[in-house]
Amino acid sequence: MPEPADLPDYALRNRAVWTISNARFTAENARDSWAQHRIYWGVFKVPEDEVQVLPDERGLDVIELGCGTAYFGAWFKKGGARRVVGVDITPAQLATAREMDVEFGLGLELIEANAENVPLPDSSFDLAFSEYGASIWCDPYLWIPEAARLLRPGGELVFMRTSTLQLLCSPEEGRVADRLLRPQKGMRRFDWTDDDLGPSTDFHIMGSELFQLLRKTGFDLLDFRELFAPDDAVDHPWYSYVPAEWARRWPAEEIWRARKR
Repeated sequence: MPEPADLPDYALRNRAVWTISNARFTAENARDSWAQHRIYWGVFKVPEDEVQVLPDERGLDVIELGCGTAYFGAWFKKGGARRVVGVDITPAQLATAREMDVEFGLGLELIEANAENVPLPDSSFDLAFSEYGASIWCDPYLWIPEAARLLRPGGELVFMRTSTLQLLCSPEEGRVADRLLRPQKGMRRFDWTDDDLGPSTDFHIMGSELFQLLRKTGFDLLDFRELFAPDDAVDHPWYSYVPAEWARRWPAEEIWRARKR
């Protein structure tokens, strides 16, 4: 497991936040997520059978980078993935994932590690995946090359992150606005403060830079989706800073899919 001295400052901040979040929110909801058979995306639970962006997981070796309580990994395993490995830096989140794995008997492999530096061999997986895991909590210039290292030639990388537009409309505190509040030029690291959870850091580079990073790292882009909240969506109880009304009008989330050359 990574020691504090081995982790960057933002990883330590984020691990502390997710330790608190696991105790207050995510652990009690993990069972419901693991029990689902239909795959849902993001804050507003957009069904995968409507989005249709994932490859067929049957027979694949899958790694989830920043897995949290590993409900997506559970869905992949139930869908026929041969091997599923979840990587996360937060022991509390992994403990919840292990409890769920024992209860559901799926046989996931769960590793405490930084998704920017995974202690596994090169070319070990067919699919690398992240939904609001490494995709936002890790530096893209570190975790995307690491995903490329872990994938076999022809393997795919699929990840969800916050949309660029949502971040550009996000104030320092409070709900997302209906106007631009931040510059797009130079965006990369965002440091936040929450009165309840404490300080955290996430990362986001604009789409053209992400496209170039994927190309330079050996990927060809296969698909890109911007997700809106469904018509019947309601505000999320934890992530209410993005109101459903806003997300029905503008894309709050985006999904990228790329293949390693």
